[in-house]
Order: sequence, then structure tokens, then C-alpha cells
Amino acid sequence: MMEGTLTLRIVNSMQMTVCRQRAISAALIASMNLLAVPFVQARAVAQSAPSSVKAGGDARETRFVNELLGQMTLEEKIEQMSQVALNTPDGAKAEAFAQAGVGSFLFITDPVRINKLQHIAVEKSRLHIPILFGFDVIHGFRTVYPVPLAMAASWDPKAVEKGQRMAAREASAAGVKWTFAPMVDIARDARWGRIMEGAGEDPYLGARIAEAQVHGFQGSSLSNADSIVACVKHLAGYGAAVGGRDYDSSDISENDLQNIYLPPFHAAEKAGAGTFMTAYMDLNGVPAAGNKWLVRDTLKGQWGFKGFVVSDWDAVHSLVVHGFAKDDADAAARAANTGIDMEMTSHDYTDHLAAEVKSGAVTVVTIDEAVRRILSVKYRLGLFEHPYSDPALANAQFVNAEQRAAARAAAIRSAVLLKNDGNVLPLQRPKSIAVIGPLAASKVDIGGSWSLASHPADNVTVLEGIRRRYAGTPDAVKFSKGVEIERGNWSIFDEQFPEDKPTLHTDAEKKAAFDEAIALVKASDVTVMVLGEAQNMNGERAARQSLDLPGQQEALLEAAQATGKPVVLVLLNGRPLAINWAAGHVPAILEAWYPGTEGGNAVADLLFGDAVPGGKLPVTFPRSAGQEPLFYARYLTQIPHEPDTRYWDGSSAPLYPFGYGLSYAKFTTTNLKLGAASVAAGGPLQVSVDVKNDGAVAADEVVQLYTHQRAGSASRPVRELKGFERVTLKAGETRTVTLTLDTKELGFWSAATRRFGIEPGTFDVWVGDSSASSENHGTFELTK
Repeated sequence: MMEGTLTLRIVNSMQMTVCRQRAISAALIASMNLLAVPFVQARAVAQSAPSSVKAGGDARETRFVNELLGQMTLEEKIEQMSQVALNTPDGAKAEAFAQAGVGSFLFITDPVRINKLQHIAVEKSRLHIPILFGFDVIHGFRTVYPVPLAMAASWDPKAVEKGQRMAAREASAAGVKWTFAPMVDIARDARWGRIMEGAGEDPYLGARIAEAQVHGFQGSSLSNADSIVACVKHLAGYGAAVGGRDYDSSDISENDLQNIYLPPFHAAEKAGAGTFMTAYMDLNGVPAAGNKWLVRDTLKGQWGFKGFVVSDWDAVHSLVVHGFAKDDADAAARAANTGIDMEMTSHDYTDHLAAEVKSGAVTVVTIDEAVRRILSVKYRLGLFEHPYSDPALANAQFVNAEQRAAARAAAIRSAVLLKNDGNVLPLQRPKSIAVIGPLAASKVDIGGSWSLASHPADNVTVLEGIRRRYAGTPDAVKFSKGVEIERGNWSIFDEQFPEDKPTLHTDAEKKAAFDEAIALVKASDVTVMVLGEAQNMNGERAARQSLDLPGQQEALLEAAQATGKPVVLVLLNGRPLAINWAAGHVPAILEAWYPGTEGGNAVADLLFGDAVPGGKLPVTFPRSAGQEPLFYARYLTQIPHEPDTRYWDGSSAPLYPFGYGLSYAKFTTTNLKLGAASVAAGGPLQVSVDVKNDGAVAADEVVQLYTHQRAGSASRPVRELKGFERVTLKAGETRTVTLTLDTKELGFWSAATRRFGIEPGTFDVWVGDSSASSENHGTFELTK
């Protein structure tokens, strides 16, 4: 019998509490003269675990994992490679899975239930390996932060990092130590519902936001009590699904894959992300879960990723659906050989992988590599040292004052002012105000998609945020839905909030509600229209053919504007919308996205001038869905000076360009200076401009740097973002803002040379307030 096994059995047979085990662990090890004892010794060393899994473990980790692995049977190893969803019929067998040594559970957030299952795994399974509990902590846990696309609109990686740090605090307090985020898929088609879950259309911005999210989730060390391990998804190209249809295949040229879609994944890997998730779909004809080039050659090979890879939901079994694997056993073998270390929800690994090993289709070395990666992540998370959470303390972490303040600040920072003709905003406390729209009072919808662990009762609606401004005169604020929007009966919150469900059924009821809303507009000094999409119109399985305002919302908006009373439009949505009529007729438009738990207070702060909008669009807004996919970094081609005439029946120009956003102040950017006329490839180039706040209030501006390579081995986009900084300037203040252009960022994968390189030549550089800014332009030479 191995010494480690003997010690584990002694500990288990004594039925000690965790505290008693900690107290005697050192003495026990000394008395038995052991060099390594898997469950006990890990507690003495796990606190030194590094945040990043990229560099590999130290000697103690390697020894610990190898000795534990050496004690495992083939079946126990395969159990570690399995993740079971507890929101499926498998949940009824959770205790049995825990005792059998399952690697991970997902879709459970109750700390008491999590602790119970963890106790079974640690105290009753043969090897006492703790379970890794995972959940979709996408933009908050109990406290909801703005959706990821909105957070990218802040153009503030520090704010993004803080938001995910706060989410990690809540999740870890509940015992959830693994999040299926960040989603770093580049998305250039607004019809795709999951565009709300990423950072938009640009690989440079996407990379910076990806890094920030990884740092936020994982903190300074994975072993910290309030850290959770990130899972970067979906490797790769999911955001380019044909037609914007969720789950459809992606056909991406190698040029675009290398230059657009992979860079955010690589950035997240370099930031130390602990796990990766593969995508559902076929990538250029090969399912991502069976794509060896993507997983084993690129991620684990070329990039040197040391964490583990999990499939997406049922994706291993779906290799059969794709027509890629002949049956479930073949799917298990192909996924394992691809480098999928853990199977999410389906049972192909547990049902077939042992037989595939015995047949020689999969080697034991492949299995050991996968399990070693899983155990190493658990080790670095400190799960062997501290497997349990404290349910008594968890509630104090949820939606507390600090969380609410951070969520409110994030929502303010993420909002984008699209229009403000005549300085309608900020509002000067009108005597009466009408709040109109199907989303204005919806606690469910303001949280947005993927807020699965939240309690909508915690959320502050726009109506509530405005009414708090009029606490002394409550009759000054009147509300009417006007119209309703719905996407069937598809919301996990339907039973909790029946008041958010449609109540207008007959044509007469609908007409009466419409007329009531317009009567309120006429009777009020100002109207705030809160329109957009219901939260379940975004996210997974939420592609749209149209990007117009759903239902009769635009008709309501047109009728309100026709009254002649001042109208402000607040948008709640998770994707760009085609708001052509509003852009042409409504004087003020605030893009609030889905702003989360404190969204209503944040919107009120912005509307009444207690905060100044400073966000910028991370994605292009189209004029119609027929323009999609639409993005700023297009290539120059025939008749390059007429890019807006590609359609004979309408403009091909965007409604609002990437990087666009207004303020209550007005900024001027002048005096572009380059640190040198030429710079060696790989070196830095200092680029500076003078930014002046010509307004009467302190406000933020996002200074954006774009480049274009005039000639090379392959064509280059007309512009590419290569730097940005969000700065705050006082009223009347002028500041010189210097951005450092890392010329390594000018490298690209060339379809002509079939390699990555930084090519010398002449480069244009622009610095301004959006991708369309052209006032501050210069050139420099990049030399060898």
C-alpha cells in the first residue's frame, strides 16, 4: 500500500473535522516520515500557489499532483474529467457523483448545498479530492453589473477588472470557484444574441478587456479566498456564426482567424487564465471540440497553456451530431485526443473513455495529462487546503453597500450618450416627468441576460431611480408601459415576477394603454422613454433577424415625439439597434445597455447631471440589419473614396461608428506629435495630443489611437485601434495625453507569407474621439 493512501485512510477513518485535521496534519506527516501526503500536505503548501497557471507549478505542486495521480485508478481519473450539471435530472444523483469522485458540478449556487456535496467528496470519496463548483458568473453574481458589452463601452480596463473582482467576492463566498467567463469572442454581427456577452468588434479592445476580466476574477493569487478561476470562451470563432445564427458554423479565413478572432484568446492566456472552453460550432468544417489544431497545437502547444480545457455544454456528444464522430465512444476518444480535459454535462467520457483506453484509441498518457491539469488548477485554487465556504458569512457579501456602490459606478461609466441636440440633457428637475415604456419598471429586464444567480427584487429600475429624485413630490412622476414586448414565455424569473409578464391581451386593452401613455406625455413637462429589448431577447439562443425596436415601441416613440413635448430616449439592450428614426427625430438618446442592479439609480444620475456620460461604443451601430456584419476596420478596395455607396438602395455607412460617444462637455483634440519620424520594429513610439475640455463641467474623454499600414505583403484594414486612454478633465482644462504605441502591435499574420511578422513601411496614425476622427493625422516609418 502506498504511504499517501495509508495516511488518507487514517484521516478518513478517524472522522476528523477539517479544523482538527489542520491542527494535527504537521504532526501526522512528521510521525509517518512522509514526503508527500495528497490531502493533508496540500493544506500546508497551497497558500503559496501563484495566480497564473501559465508558468507551471512549483516542485511541491508537481510532487503533490503526481503522487495523487499515481494512486488513482483509470475510472477515478475519468471521473475527474467529468462535469455534471445539477439543473438536469443528474442533479438527483449528486451525492452519488460526489462520492464517486466527480471532477466538477455546475449550476448550483446555494452555499449550504455546495458545502454538503463538498463534504461528501472530501470525506467519503476514496481519494478525498475536492469538487470544483462552476457557474456562469458573467457580469456579477448576486449583485448584477452591466453586461460585458456595456463594460467594454467604458473603455476602462480598470473598471472592468474591478467589476469582475467584486463578482468573484460574491461567487467565492458561496463556494463557486470557477466562472465560465470571460467570453472573448469577437462579434461583428449584431444579429448574434451573444454579442452582449463579449467586448464587441475590435481585437485590440477585446484583448485589453479580456486581460482585465481575467485579472479581476483571479486576483493576485488563485489561492486567495475571494478568487475564482476564469474560463476563457469559446475557442474559437463562435462570434462569426453564419448569418448571426447561434450555433451555426463559422467559416473564417486564416487571415481573419489569426488577426481578429484569436488575439483576445491569446491575451487572456498570457494574462494567466486558468481554464479555457471550446465552442459549439464547426470552425472551417471541423467542430471546435474535435479541432486538434485549435486546442492541442495552438492553445497548448504554440501558446504554452498550462491550465485545463473544458468542452461547452454537451459538445463532446455533439461531435456525433456534427457527423464528425461515428458514435459516442468515437466522440469521447476524439475529444480526449484533441485535448478536451473535462467534458461538460454529457457522459461520453464516463461511459466510454475507459474502453477507448483499453482498446488503444486513447493512451493513458493522454488521460494522465488531462487529470494532471485539472488537479493542478484545484491545487492552485487552494481547494485541498480550504475546500469549504462559510454559509453564515456568505449573505454578508451579497448586494451589500460596497457592491451597490461599485455596480452604480460601473453602470455610469458604461453609458454612451448618442445624441443631445439643444442640450436637452442633463434635465433641470422638471416639475412633472412622464416615464414611459415596457422596460421602465421591469426589475428583470434591467439586469440583462446571464444574471442567473441574481434576485431581481434587488434591482433598481429606471422608474424607481427617477422617483427617488422626486421623493418629496411623488405625484410629479407618472408611469405607463404604453406597449408591451415579449419573446414568448422564456425567462427563469417568470414565476418570481408575474407583474413583468404581459397583461395587455385584447386590441382594446392595447389601445387604451397606448393612449394612456401619450396622454401622460402631453400632461408632463418632459418624457423619458425607456425602450429596447427584453432581457431574454439577448444571450444564448437569441439571434434576431431584425435590429429594429421590437413590437410597437417605435410607434409609441413617434407618437410621443409628435406631441411637441421634450422627449429623452433611454435604451436598454444588449446589442446595437437600428434606431434610424430616433436618431433623426428624438433630441436626446442615452445608451444605457442592461446596466444591472443599480441601473435605475445610475440612469437617474446621468439624466439629472449628477454624473456625466463618457462611454464610447465598442461596436458599430448599423442603420439596418441588412448591413450586418458591419465594422470599422474594413479593407480599402475599388472606389475607396466612396465607401458609403455600396448599396444602391441605401447608405452603407454606420448610424454611429465604433468608438463614438458624446458628453455634457465638449472636447477638442489638437497638436498631434510623434516621438520620432521613424522607429525600429518592436520598439515603442510616443504619440501625444492636447485635449481640452471646452465645457462647463468636469467630464471624461476617451483618447483613441488608430493606425494604417500603407503597403506590405498583404492588404491591411483602413484603420486599426492600437491604443486608448480614458482621461478626466476639469472644465476648461487642457492636458497633453501621451499614448505609447507598442509597434509589436503592428505585426500581423500575412496570407501571402503564411506567417506572423512586423513588416517595415509607412504608417498612418490618427488620434481622436472615434474611429471616424480624422483631424489629428501623422505618419511614421517603421524600420527593421
